[in-house]
Amino acid sequence: MTSTPPEPVPEPSGTPSAPDPGLERWRLVLGAAAERRTGPLHGAAAARDAALEWLYGRDEDLRRRGVRRGTADSREGGTGPSRPTAVDWLDDIHRLFPKTTVERLERDAVERYQIHEIVTDPDVLARVEPSQTLLRAVLRTKHLMNPEVLAAARRIVETVVRQLMERLRPEVHRAFTGSRSRRPSRLPIARDFDFRATIRANLAHYQPEERRILIQRPHFHSRTRRHLEQWQLVLLVDQSGSMAGSVIHSAVTAACLWSLPGLKTHLVAFDTAVVDLTSDVTDPVELLMRVQLGGGTDIARAVDYGASLVENPRRAIVALVSDFYEGGDPYRLVRTVRHLVEQGTTVLCLAALDEAADPVYDRALAGRLAEAGAPVGAMTPGALAEFVAEHIGRGGQTR
Repeated sequence: MTSTPPEPVPEPSGTPSAPDPGLERWRLVLGAAAERRTGPLHGAAAARDAALEWLYGRDEDLRRRGVRRGTADSREGGTGPSRPTAVDWLDDIHRLFPKTTVERLERDAVERYQIHEIVTDPDVLARVEPSQTLLRAVLRTKHLMNPEVLAAARRIVETVVRQLMERLRPEVHRAFTGSRSRRPSRLPIARDFDFRATIRANLAHYQPEERRILIQRPHFHSRTRRHLEQWQLVLLVDQSGSMAGSVIHSAVTAACLWSLPGLKTHLVAFDTAVVDLTSDVTDPVELLMRVQLGGGTDIARAVDYGASLVENPRRAIVALVSDFYEGGDPYRLVRTVRHLVEQGTTVLCLAALDEAADPVYDRALAGRLAEAGAPVGAMTPGALAEFVAEHIGRGGQTR
């Protein structure tokens, strides 16, 4: 059942009334054709409509349906106001819409309509709010940028990487920190303070007049500590165009895992070629600026290279991050994965490695890899860190 906007209420003669928010909303949803029922837009509502028109007016579906609308790149003449540039549009949407709507509009501009000037114009980059959407756009278009624009784009890379690091690093370090045990400890560490045991042990020192307990002997938990025998983590990351989010999160994950005791981390990016980025793991910003998204995919070659890095098969984890659309030899890929598994290496096939963890992948090839002994699934960076920490700690625990 379809809803029908209510008839506009006629204004009394000579008495202007405030716009009806309900009618304005219907007009924004239905477009200019609805104005004879809703009335025209005014003020901020008209400005919002113009901003939405600048972006969504270029939709090809409108042309196929015969809806004639002006677009930012229209060559038709006219006497109307000049259309805004990308800089003007960004200023407008930040003024007119809430933050969540702005993020959606920016995402549609760079991903749906490929408006490259948003990430290749230095004036635009100076105004835009850094986000993961814009970071993905920068990685896809940085080959179009001159040095001046690259310097401006680097601000987006640095800001988003810092935000991701701040969120992910505590998860990673928590995964690699032993859990509390019931045994007491003599080490006075604030995070291990045992509140209940301390209260019980000091009840004799309760002072009724002051209604407080004098703590003469604080108690602390001890912690289990995982065995820190040397392990390897080899992250193999598909850098084809659709995997931008995975490349970003893999770089940040590798940086967080780097230098953790007991773990030697490698980061390898691949398309039809294989690039070892391990030397840049400590600087994920520089690493991402080196990544070249796009091109074909030769997963078998990348896995062969990863296998060559394994020093002790029974203390190695090879994590393959890809959509598994193989452009190389799938039989060779499955054969190499099976060999790694048979010699004791843990192989993970990750279809997504970003916060959304929404995998799109070749299920047929993924099924063959699973049959070869490599589990296939989606795993966020924090979950990957927990998985690695769990494997490193399987040798036992010490107090």
